[in-house]
Amino acid sequence: MSQIRRQSIISSVMVYVGFALGFLNTYLFTKEGGFTREQYGLTGIFIAIASLMFSFANLAMPSYIYKFYPYYNDNLDKKRNDILTWALLVSLIGFCFVAFAGYYFRDIVFRKFGHSPELIKYYYWILPFGLGLTLFGILESYAWQLKKSVLTNFLREVQFRLFTTILIVLTFAGLLADFDIFIKIYSFTYLAIALILLFYMLAKGYIHLTFKVSIVTRKFYKKILTLVTFVYGGTLVYAISLVFDSLVIASVLEEGLAAVAVYSLAQNVASLIQAPQRGIISSSIAALSQAWKDKDMTRIQRIYKQSSINQLLFATAMFCLIWLNFTDGVFTFKMQKSYLDARWIFFFIGLYRIIDMGTGVSSQIIATSTRWKFEFYTGIILLLITLPLNYVLTKYYYGIIGPAIANLFSFTVYNAIRYWFLKTRYNLQPFTRHTVLTIVLGTACFFICYLLFNQYQGFGWIVIRSSLFILLFITGTVLLNLSAAITPVWHTVLKRTGIKKGES
Repeated sequence: MSQIRRQSIISSVMVYVGFALGFLNTYLFTKEGGFTREQYGLTGIFIAIASLMFSFANLAMPSYIYKFYPYYNDNLDKKRNDILTWALLVSLIGFCFVAFAGYYFRDIVFRKFGHSPELIKYYYWILPFGLGLTLFGILESYAWQLKKSVLTNFLREVQFRLFTTILIVLTFAGLLADFDIFIKIYSFTYLAIALILLFYMLAKGYIHLTFKVSIVTRKFYKKILTLVTFVYGGTLVYAISLVFDSLVIASVLEEGLAAVAVYSLAQNVASLIQAPQRGIISSSIAALSQAWKDKDMTRIQRIYKQSSINQLLFATAMFCLIWLNFTDGVFTFKMQKSYLDARWIFFFIGLYRIIDMGTGVSSQIIATSTRWKFEFYTGIILLLITLPLNYVLTKYYYGIIGPAIANLFSFTVYNAIRYWFLKTRYNLQPFTRHTVLTIVLGTACFFICYLLFNQYQGFGWIVIRSSLFILLFITGTVLLNLSAAITPVWHTVLKRTGIKKGES
Protein backbone atom coordinates (compact mmCIF):
# COMPACT_ATOMS: atom_id res chain seq x y z
CA MET A 1 0.00 0.00 0.00
CA SER A 2 2.96 2.38 0.51
CA GLN A 3 3.50 2.79 -3.24
CA ILE A 4 -0.21 3.30 -3.87
CA ARG A 5 -0.37 5.78 -0.99
CA ARG A 6 2.68 7.69 -2.27
CA GLN A 7 1.40 7.92 -5.85
CA SER A 8 -2.09 8.76 -4.61
CA ILE A 9 -0.77 11.63 -2.49
CA ILE A 10 1.42 13.04 -5.28
CA SER A 11 -1.36 12.63 -7.82
CA SER A 12 -3.83 14.26 -5.45
CA VAL A 13 -1.48 17.23 -5.08
CA MET A 14 -1.33 17.47 -8.88
CA VAL A 15 -5.10 17.27 -9.04
CA TYR A 16 -5.51 20.02 -6.46
CA VAL A 17 -3.05 22.25 -8.30
CA GLY A 18 -5.13 21.60 -11.39
CA PHE A 19 -8.32 22.41 -9.56
CA ALA A 20 -6.78 25.64 -8.28
CA LEU A 21 -6.14 26.55 -11.91
CA GLY A 22 -9.64 25.38 -12.76
CA PHE A 23 -11.07 27.58 -10.03
CA LEU A 24 -9.08 30.52 -11.42
CA ASN A 25 -10.43 29.78 -14.90
CA THR A 26 -13.97 29.52 -13.53
CA TYR A 27 -13.57 32.86 -11.81
CA LEU A 28 -12.22 34.49 -14.98
CA PHE A 29 -15.09 33.02 -17.00
CA THR A 30 -17.77 34.14 -14.52
CA LYS A 31 -16.54 37.47 -13.16
CA GLU A 32 -18.37 40.64 -14.04
CA GLY A 33 -17.18 42.20 -17.29
CA GLY A 34 -15.65 38.97 -18.57
CA PHE A 35 -17.12 36.23 -20.74
CA THR A 36 -20.86 35.93 -21.23
CA ARG A 37 -22.76 33.05 -19.66
CA GLU A 38 -23.37 31.60 -23.12
CA GLN A 39 -19.63 31.57 -23.85
CA TYR A 40 -18.78 29.89 -20.57
CA GLY A 41 -21.63 27.44 -21.08
CA LEU A 42 -20.21 26.54 -24.50
CA THR A 43 -16.92 25.38 -22.95
CA GLY A 44 -18.91 23.19 -20.57
CA ILE A 45 -20.86 21.67 -23.45
CA PHE A 46 -17.60 21.06 -25.34
CA ILE A 47 -16.36 18.96 -22.43
CA ALA A 48 -19.67 17.11 -22.05
CA ILE A 49 -19.96 16.20 -25.74
CA ALA A 50 -16.27 15.33 -26.06
CA SER A 51 -16.60 12.99 -23.06
CA LEU A 52 -19.54 11.35 -24.78
CA MET A 53 -17.55 11.04 -28.02
CA PHE A 54 -14.71 9.38 -26.13
CA SER A 55 -17.11 6.94 -24.53
CA PHE A 56 -18.51 5.92 -27.92
CA ALA A 57 -15.15 5.90 -29.70
CA ASN A 58 -12.93 4.02 -27.23
CA LEU A 59 -14.87 0.74 -27.64
CA ALA A 60 -13.84 -0.33 -24.10
CA MET A 61 -10.13 -0.23 -24.92
CA PRO A 62 -9.21 1.27 -21.50
CA SER A 63 -10.86 -1.74 -19.80
CA TYR A 64 -9.02 -4.06 -22.19
CA ILE A 65 -5.75 -2.48 -21.06
CA TYR A 66 -6.67 -2.59 -17.35
CA LYS A 67 -7.70 -6.24 -17.43
CA PHE A 68 -5.14 -7.82 -19.74
CA TYR A 69 -1.98 -5.72 -19.34
CA PRO A 70 -0.58 -8.02 -16.60
CA TYR A 71 -0.85 -10.99 -18.98
CA TYR A 72 0.88 -9.13 -21.81
CA ASN A 73 3.54 -7.77 -19.51
CA ASP A 74 4.31 -11.14 -17.90
CA ASN A 75 4.55 -13.06 -21.18
CA LEU A 76 5.97 -10.63 -23.74
CA ASP A 77 8.95 -8.32 -24.02
CA LYS A 78 8.31 -4.66 -24.75
CA LYS A 79 8.86 -4.86 -28.50
CA ARG A 80 6.34 -7.68 -28.95
CA ASN A 81 3.72 -6.20 -26.64
CA ASP A 82 0.88 -5.24 -29.02
CA ILE A 83 -1.81 -4.24 -26.50
CA LEU A 84 -1.41 -0.49 -27.05
CA THR A 85 -1.31 -0.87 -30.83
CA TRP A 86 -4.73 -2.52 -30.96
CA ALA A 87 -6.16 -0.17 -28.35
CA LEU A 88 -5.14 2.91 -30.33
CA LEU A 89 -6.16 1.46 -33.69
CA VAL A 90 -9.60 0.33 -32.54
CA SER A 91 -10.27 3.65 -30.78
CA LEU A 92 -9.29 5.70 -33.83
CA ILE A 93 -11.59 3.59 -36.00
CA GLY A 94 -14.31 4.11 -33.41
CA PHE A 95 -13.75 7.85 -33.49
CA CYS A 96 -14.11 7.89 -37.28
CA PHE A 97 -17.56 6.30 -36.90
CA VAL A 98 -18.48 8.83 -34.22
CA ALA A 99 -17.37 11.74 -36.40
CA PHE A 100 -19.38 10.38 -39.33
CA ALA A 101 -22.46 9.95 -37.12
CA GLY A 102 -22.06 13.51 -35.86
CA TYR A 103 -22.05 14.80 -39.43
CA TYR A 104 -24.89 12.58 -40.62
CA PHE A 105 -27.23 13.47 -37.74
CA ARG A 106 -26.26 17.14 -37.55
CA ASP A 107 -29.72 18.39 -38.56
CA ILE A 108 -31.33 16.52 -35.67
CA VAL A 109 -28.78 17.96 -33.26
CA PHE A 110 -29.38 21.48 -34.57
CA ARG A 111 -33.14 21.13 -34.03
CA LYS A 112 -32.78 19.75 -30.50
CA PHE A 113 -30.39 22.51 -29.44
CA GLY A 114 -32.22 25.44 -31.02
CA HIS A 115 -32.02 27.28 -27.66
CA SER A 116 -28.20 27.16 -27.89
CA PRO A 117 -27.14 28.88 -31.13
CA GLU A 118 -23.49 29.10 -30.07
CA LEU A 119 -23.31 25.31 -29.94
CA ILE A 120 -24.66 25.06 -33.48
CA LYS A 121 -22.18 27.68 -34.70
CA TYR A 122 -19.14 25.82 -33.29
CA TYR A 123 -20.51 22.31 -33.67
CA TYR A 124 -17.71 20.97 -35.88
CA TRP A 125 -14.97 22.37 -33.63
CA ILE A 126 -15.92 19.77 -31.05
CA LEU A 127 -14.33 17.12 -33.31
CA PRO A 128 -10.66 17.96 -32.61
CA PHE A 129 -11.53 18.36 -28.94
CA GLY A 130 -13.10 14.88 -28.87
CA LEU A 131 -10.23 13.35 -30.87
CA GLY A 132 -7.70 14.72 -28.41
CA LEU A 133 -9.65 13.37 -25.45
CA THR A 134 -9.93 9.95 -27.12
CA LEU A 135 -6.20 9.68 -27.82
CA PHE A 136 -5.28 10.94 -24.37
CA GLY A 137 -7.71 8.55 -22.68
CA ILE A 138 -6.12 5.49 -24.32
CA LEU A 139 -2.55 6.64 -23.68
CA GLU A 140 -3.46 7.51 -20.10
CA SER A 141 -4.86 4.02 -19.48
CA TYR A 142 -1.61 2.49 -20.69
CA ALA A 143 0.50 4.94 -18.67
CA TRP A 144 -1.39 3.96 -15.50
CA GLN A 145 -0.22 0.39 -15.99
CA LEU A 146 3.33 1.72 -16.25
CA LYS A 147 2.75 3.48 -12.92
CA LYS A 148 3.00 6.90 -14.57
CA SER A 149 -0.21 8.20 -13.02
CA VAL A 150 1.52 11.29 -11.65
CA LEU A 151 2.47 12.40 -15.16
CA THR A 152 -0.96 11.74 -16.64
CA ASN A 153 -2.69 13.52 -13.79
CA PHE A 154 -0.38 16.49 -14.31
CA LEU A 155 -1.25 16.63 -18.00
CA ARG A 156 -5.00 16.19 -17.56
CA GLU A 157 -5.52 18.24 -14.42
CA VAL A 158 -2.79 20.91 -14.62
CA GLN A 159 -1.53 21.27 -18.19
CA PHE A 160 -4.97 21.25 -19.80
CA ARG A 161 -6.23 23.92 -17.43
CA LEU A 162 -3.01 25.90 -17.83
CA PHE A 163 -3.58 26.02 -21.59
CA THR A 164 -7.09 27.34 -20.87
CA THR A 165 -5.74 29.96 -18.45
CA ILE A 166 -3.28 31.18 -21.06
CA LEU A 167 -6.05 31.48 -23.65
CA ILE A 168 -8.24 33.44 -21.22
CA VAL A 169 -5.40 35.82 -20.31
CA LEU A 170 -4.53 36.35 -23.98
CA THR A 171 -8.20 37.16 -24.65
CA PHE A 172 -8.36 39.68 -21.81
CA ALA A 173 -5.08 41.21 -23.00
CA GLY A 174 -6.51 41.66 -26.49
CA LEU A 175 -3.95 39.36 -28.11
CA LEU A 176 -6.79 37.07 -29.13
CA ALA A 177 -9.20 39.29 -30.99
CA ASP A 178 -12.45 37.71 -29.85
CA PHE A 179 -14.17 34.62 -28.49
CA ASP A 180 -14.30 33.10 -31.97
CA ILE A 181 -10.52 32.69 -32.02
CA PHE A 182 -10.50 31.61 -28.37
CA ILE A 183 -12.88 28.67 -28.84
CA LYS A 184 -11.17 27.49 -32.03
CA ILE A 185 -7.77 27.30 -30.33
CA TYR A 186 -9.41 25.82 -27.22
CA SER A 187 -10.71 22.93 -29.32
CA PHE A 188 -7.12 21.69 -29.82
CA THR A 189 -6.02 21.74 -26.16
CA TYR A 190 -6.73 18.05 -25.46
CA LEU A 191 -4.97 17.07 -28.66
CA ALA A 192 -1.93 19.01 -27.42
CA ILE A 193 -1.67 17.13 -24.11
CA ALA A 194 -2.24 13.81 -25.90
CA LEU A 195 0.73 14.52 -28.17
CA ILE A 196 2.86 15.54 -25.18
CA LEU A 197 2.13 12.20 -23.49
CA LEU A 198 2.72 10.27 -26.71
CA PHE A 199 6.10 11.90 -27.39
CA TYR A 200 7.17 11.40 -23.77
CA MET A 201 6.42 7.67 -23.81
CA LEU A 202 8.08 7.27 -27.21
CA ALA A 203 11.19 9.11 -26.00
CA LYS A 204 11.38 6.95 -22.85
CA GLY A 205 10.95 3.73 -24.82
CA TYR A 206 7.65 2.82 -23.15
CA ILE A 207 5.88 2.44 -26.48
CA HIS A 208 6.79 -0.02 -29.22
CA LEU A 209 3.96 -0.15 -31.72
CA THR A 210 3.75 -3.45 -33.57
CA PHE A 211 1.05 -4.83 -35.84
CA LYS A 212 2.21 -8.41 -35.44
CA VAL A 213 -0.40 -10.33 -33.48
CA SER A 214 1.20 -11.68 -30.29
CA ILE A 215 0.67 -15.07 -28.69
CA VAL A 216 -1.21 -13.40 -25.83
CA THR A 217 -3.65 -11.71 -28.21
CA ARG A 218 -4.22 -15.00 -30.03
CA LYS A 219 -4.72 -16.87 -26.77
CA PHE A 220 -7.13 -14.41 -25.16
CA TYR A 221 -8.88 -12.84 -28.14
CA LYS A 222 -12.23 -14.52 -27.40
CA LYS A 223 -12.13 -13.34 -23.79
CA ILE A 224 -11.03 -9.90 -24.96
CA LEU A 225 -13.98 -9.64 -27.35
CA THR A 226 -16.38 -10.76 -24.62
CA LEU A 227 -14.90 -8.25 -22.19
CA VAL A 228 -15.03 -5.25 -24.51
CA THR A 229 -18.56 -6.10 -25.67
CA PHE A 230 -20.02 -6.04 -22.17
CA VAL A 231 -17.80 -3.35 -20.68
CA TYR A 232 -18.35 -1.06 -23.65
CA GLY A 233 -22.07 -1.10 -23.06
CA GLY A 234 -21.61 -0.49 -19.34
CA THR A 235 -19.12 2.37 -19.66
CA LEU A 236 -21.14 3.92 -22.46
CA VAL A 237 -24.38 4.09 -20.50
CA TYR A 238 -22.45 5.34 -17.45
CA ALA A 239 -20.88 8.12 -19.53
CA ILE A 240 -24.26 9.10 -20.97
CA SER A 241 -25.59 9.31 -17.42
CA LEU A 242 -22.75 11.64 -16.42
CA VAL A 243 -23.21 14.19 -19.21
CA PHE A 244 -26.93 13.90 -19.89
CA ASP A 245 -27.73 16.61 -17.35
CA SER A 246 -25.90 19.36 -19.26
CA LEU A 247 -27.34 18.20 -22.57
CA VAL A 248 -30.89 18.23 -21.18
CA ILE A 249 -30.46 21.75 -19.82
CA ALA A 250 -29.08 23.02 -23.14
CA SER A 251 -31.89 21.46 -25.16
CA VAL A 252 -34.93 21.84 -22.85
CA LEU A 253 -34.58 25.14 -21.00
CA GLU A 254 -35.11 28.40 -22.88
CA GLU A 255 -31.97 29.93 -21.35
CA GLY A 256 -29.91 27.34 -23.25
CA LEU A 257 -26.17 27.74 -22.73
CA ALA A 258 -26.72 30.49 -20.16
CA ALA A 259 -28.38 27.90 -17.92
CA VAL A 260 -25.61 25.42 -18.74
CA ALA A 261 -23.11 28.02 -17.50
CA VAL A 262 -24.77 28.19 -14.07
CA TYR A 263 -24.96 24.40 -13.89
CA SER A 264 -21.32 24.13 -15.06
CA LEU A 265 -20.21 26.43 -12.26
CA ALA A 266 -21.88 24.14 -9.72
CA GLN A 267 -20.32 21.09 -11.39
CA ASN A 268 -16.85 22.61 -11.50
CA VAL A 269 -16.97 23.68 -7.88
CA ALA A 270 -18.36 20.28 -6.86
CA SER A 271 -15.56 18.57 -8.76
CA LEU A 272 -13.22 19.82 -6.02
CA ILE A 273 -14.88 17.21 -3.82
CA GLN A 274 -13.64 14.44 -6.11
CA ALA A 275 -10.13 15.80 -6.59
CA PRO A 276 -8.32 12.91 -4.83
CA GLN A 277 -10.39 10.30 -6.65
CA ARG A 278 -8.46 10.33 -9.91
CA GLY A 279 -5.16 10.00 -8.07
CA ILE A 280 -6.41 7.08 -5.99
CA ILE A 281 -7.99 5.31 -8.97
CA SER A 282 -4.98 5.74 -11.24
CA SER A 283 -2.66 4.48 -8.51
CA SER A 284 -4.88 1.51 -7.64
CA ILE A 285 -5.75 0.10 -11.07
CA ALA A 286 -2.47 -1.74 -11.65
CA ALA A 287 -2.44 -3.10 -8.08
CA LEU A 288 -6.03 -4.34 -8.36
CA SER A 289 -5.37 -6.02 -11.72
CA GLN A 290 -2.37 -7.82 -10.29
CA ALA A 291 -4.20 -8.73 -7.06
CA TRP A 292 -7.05 -10.36 -8.99
CA LYS A 293 -4.54 -12.24 -11.11
CA ASP A 294 -2.80 -13.45 -7.93
CA LYS A 295 -6.15 -14.08 -6.17
CA ASP A 296 -4.98 -11.84 -3.32
CA MET A 297 -8.33 -10.96 -1.74
CA THR A 298 -6.70 -9.54 1.39
CA ARG A 299 -4.96 -6.89 -0.65
CA ILE A 300 -8.12 -6.04 -2.55
CA GLN A 301 -10.05 -5.62 0.71
CA ARG A 302 -7.28 -3.41 2.09
CA ILE A 303 -7.29 -1.17 -0.99
CA TYR A 304 -11.11 -1.02 -0.90
CA LYS A 305 -11.30 0.13 2.73
CA GLN A 306 -8.42 2.59 2.52
CA SER A 307 -9.73 4.17 -0.69
CA SER A 308 -13.16 4.55 0.90
CA ILE A 309 -12.14 6.29 4.12
CA ASN A 310 -9.47 8.46 2.48
CA GLN A 311 -11.85 9.67 -0.21
CA LEU A 312 -14.67 10.18 2.27
CA LEU A 313 -12.47 12.36 4.49
CA PHE A 314 -11.50 14.58 1.57
CA ALA A 315 -15.03 14.72 0.18
CA THR A 316 -16.70 15.57 3.49
CA ALA A 317 -14.21 18.30 4.32
CA MET A 318 -14.32 19.88 0.86
CA PHE A 319 -18.13 19.83 0.69
CA CYS A 320 -18.43 21.56 4.05
CA LEU A 321 -15.80 24.17 3.15
CA ILE A 322 -17.50 25.07 -0.12
CA TRP A 323 -21.01 25.12 1.37
CA LEU A 324 -19.79 27.39 4.17
CA ASN A 325 -18.39 29.94 1.72
CA PHE A 326 -20.41 29.62 -1.51
CA THR A 327 -22.61 32.72 -1.25
CA ASP A 328 -19.87 34.82 0.33
CA GLY A 329 -17.51 33.76 -2.46
CA VAL A 330 -19.85 34.93 -5.25
CA PHE A 331 -20.14 38.42 -3.71
CA THR A 332 -16.54 38.73 -2.50
CA PHE A 333 -14.99 37.79 -5.85
CA LYS A 334 -17.49 39.93 -7.78
CA MET A 335 -18.86 37.12 -9.89
CA GLN A 336 -22.00 37.71 -11.94
CA LYS A 337 -24.94 37.64 -9.51
CA SER A 338 -26.86 35.14 -11.65
CA TYR A 339 -24.34 32.49 -10.56
CA LEU A 340 -25.88 32.51 -7.07
CA ASP A 341 -28.41 30.11 -8.56
CA ALA A 342 -25.65 27.49 -8.64
CA ARG A 343 -25.62 27.20 -4.83
CA TRP A 344 -28.38 24.60 -4.43
CA ILE A 345 -27.30 22.81 -7.58
CA PHE A 346 -23.91 22.37 -5.93
CA PHE A 347 -25.57 21.08 -2.76
CA PHE A 348 -27.22 18.12 -4.48
CA ILE A 349 -24.26 17.38 -6.77
CA GLY A 350 -21.94 17.56 -3.78
CA LEU A 351 -24.00 15.06 -1.80
CA TYR A 352 -23.96 12.45 -4.54
CA ARG A 353 -20.23 12.90 -5.00
CA ILE A 354 -19.68 12.31 -1.29
CA ILE A 355 -21.61 9.06 -1.67
CA ASP A 356 -19.57 8.12 -4.74
CA MET A 357 -16.29 8.89 -2.99
CA GLY A 358 -17.34 7.04 0.15
CA THR A 359 -17.80 3.78 -1.74
CA GLY A 360 -14.12 3.78 -2.68
CA VAL A 361 -12.78 2.06 -5.81
CA SER A 362 -15.75 -0.30 -6.09
CA SER A 363 -16.11 0.27 -9.83
CA GLN A 364 -12.44 -0.51 -10.46
CA ILE A 365 -12.61 -3.64 -8.30
CA ILE A 366 -15.54 -4.94 -10.33
CA ALA A 367 -14.02 -3.91 -13.66
CA THR A 368 -10.76 -5.77 -13.00
CA SER A 369 -12.46 -8.88 -11.58
CA THR A 370 -13.82 -11.90 -13.43
CA ARG A 371 -17.33 -10.52 -12.82
CA TRP A 372 -16.75 -7.40 -14.90
CA LYS A 373 -20.04 -8.02 -16.76
CA PHE A 374 -21.83 -6.70 -13.68
CA GLU A 375 -20.62 -3.20 -14.60
CA PHE A 376 -22.71 -3.46 -17.76
CA TYR A 377 -25.85 -4.48 -15.87
CA THR A 378 -25.53 -1.72 -13.28
CA GLY A 379 -24.82 0.77 -16.05
CA ILE A 380 -28.10 -0.16 -17.73
CA ILE A 381 -29.96 0.31 -14.46
CA LEU A 382 -28.31 3.71 -13.98
CA LEU A 383 -29.25 4.79 -17.50
CA LEU A 384 -32.86 3.66 -17.11
CA ILE A 385 -33.19 5.76 -13.96
CA THR A 386 -31.10 8.78 -14.94
CA LEU A 387 -32.37 9.67 -18.40
CA PRO A 388 -36.14 9.88 -17.76
CA LEU A 389 -35.67 11.34 -14.27
CA ASN A 390 -33.35 14.09 -15.57
CA TYR A 391 -35.76 15.02 -18.35
CA VAL A 392 -38.92 15.01 -16.24
CA LEU A 393 -37.47 16.89 -13.26
CA THR A 394 -35.84 19.49 -15.52
CA LYS A 395 -38.72 20.13 -17.92
CA TYR A 396 -41.73 19.83 -15.64
CA TYR A 397 -40.71 20.38 -12.01
CA TYR A 398 -37.42 21.91 -10.84
CA GLY A 399 -35.81 23.46 -13.90
CA ILE A 400 -32.07 23.84 -13.63
CA ILE A 401 -31.93 22.10 -10.22
CA GLY A 402 -33.76 19.05 -11.61
CA PRO A 403 -30.70 17.22 -13.02
CA ALA A 404 -28.81 17.60 -9.72
CA ILE A 405 -31.68 16.04 -7.75
CA ALA A 406 -32.10 13.30 -10.36
CA ASN A 407 -28.39 12.45 -10.25
CA LEU A 408 -28.34 12.33 -6.44
CA PHE A 409 -31.09 9.71 -6.48
CA SER A 410 -29.74 7.76 -9.49
CA PHE A 411 -26.13 7.51 -8.33
CA THR A 412 -27.17 6.62 -4.78
CA VAL A 413 -29.06 3.62 -6.16
CA TYR A 414 -26.16 2.81 -8.50
CA ASN A 415 -23.57 2.79 -5.71
CA ALA A 416 -25.86 0.85 -3.38
CA ILE A 417 -26.18 -1.93 -5.97
CA ARG A 418 -22.42 -2.15 -6.44
CA TYR A 419 -21.90 -2.22 -2.68
CA TRP A 420 -24.42 -5.05 -2.35
CA PHE A 421 -22.76 -7.04 -5.15
CA LEU A 422 -19.23 -6.87 -3.73
CA LYS A 423 -20.53 -7.67 -0.26
CA THR A 424 -22.59 -10.71 -1.26
CA ARG A 425 -20.29 -12.08 -3.99
CA TYR A 426 -16.83 -11.53 -2.50
CA ASN A 427 -17.54 -10.50 1.10
CA LEU A 428 -15.85 -7.17 0.36
CA GLN A 429 -17.14 -3.98 1.94
CA PRO A 430 -15.41 -0.66 2.65
CA PHE A 431 -17.23 0.72 5.68
CA THR A 432 -16.15 0.78 9.32
CA ARG A 433 -17.11 2.81 12.38
CA HIS A 434 -14.65 5.41 11.04
CA THR A 435 -17.08 6.03 8.16
CA VAL A 436 -19.77 7.19 10.59
CA LEU A 437 -17.26 9.17 12.66
CA THR A 438 -16.11 11.02 9.54
CA ILE A 439 -19.64 12.16 8.72
CA VAL A 440 -20.29 13.18 12.34
CA LEU A 441 -16.97 15.05 12.53
CA GLY A 442 -17.62 16.95 9.30
CA THR A 443 -21.16 17.89 10.35
CA ALA A 444 -20.02 19.09 13.78
CA CYS A 445 -17.17 21.18 12.36
CA PHE A 446 -19.52 22.71 9.78
CA PHE A 447 -22.12 23.85 12.30
CA ILE A 448 -19.51 25.26 14.66
CA CYS A 449 -18.09 27.45 11.89
CA TYR A 450 -21.51 28.30 10.48
CA LEU A 451 -22.94 29.45 13.81
CA LEU A 452 -19.85 31.50 14.63
CA PHE A 453 -19.22 33.29 11.33
CA ASN A 454 -22.16 32.95 8.93
CA GLN A 455 -23.33 36.53 9.46
CA TYR A 456 -20.00 37.99 8.29
CA GLN A 457 -18.91 38.54 4.69
CA GLY A 458 -15.65 39.35 2.95
CA PHE A 459 -12.40 37.68 1.99
CA GLY A 460 -11.05 37.82 5.54
CA TRP A 461 -14.07 35.99 6.91
CA ILE A 462 -13.76 33.32 4.21
CA VAL A 463 -10.20 32.73 5.40
CA ILE A 464 -11.25 32.66 9.08
CA ARG A 465 -14.17 30.27 8.50
CA SER A 466 -12.08 27.97 6.33
CA SER A 467 -9.05 28.00 8.63
CA LEU A 468 -11.08 27.13 11.71
CA PHE A 469 -12.90 24.34 9.88
CA ILE A 470 -9.64 22.85 8.57
CA LEU A 471 -8.04 23.06 12.01
CA LEU A 472 -10.98 21.36 13.71
CA PHE A 473 -11.37 18.70 11.02
CA ILE A 474 -7.68 17.76 10.80
CA THR A 475 -7.39 17.68 14.59
CA GLY A 476 -10.41 15.42 14.83
CA THR A 477 -9.12 13.16 12.04
CA VAL A 478 -5.74 12.68 13.73
CA LEU A 479 -7.11 12.27 17.27
CA LEU A 480 -9.73 9.75 16.15
CA ASN A 481 -7.14 8.01 13.90
CA LEU A 482 -9.72 7.86 11.12
CA SER A 483 -7.28 6.77 8.40
CA ALA A 484 -4.27 4.49 8.61
CA ALA A 485 -2.86 6.25 5.54
CA ILE A 486 -3.18 9.80 6.87
CA THR A 487 -1.49 9.24 10.26
CA PRO A 488 1.93 8.29 8.75
CA VAL A 489 1.68 11.26 6.39
CA TRP A 490 0.91 13.54 9.33
CA HIS A 491 3.97 12.28 11.23
CA THR A 492 6.12 12.77 8.12
CA VAL A 493 4.91 16.37 7.83
CA LEU A 494 5.73 16.99 11.49
CA LYS A 495 9.24 15.56 11.03
CA ARG A 496 10.01 17.52 7.87
CA THR A 497 8.79 20.76 9.41
CA GLY A 498 10.94 20.15 12.47
CA ILE A 499 8.01 19.97 14.86
CA LYS A 500 8.75 16.33 15.57
CA LYS A 501 12.24 14.85 15.45
CA GLY A 502 12.79 11.67 13.49
CA GLU A 503 14.26 8.52 14.94
CA SER A 504 18.02 8.45 15.16
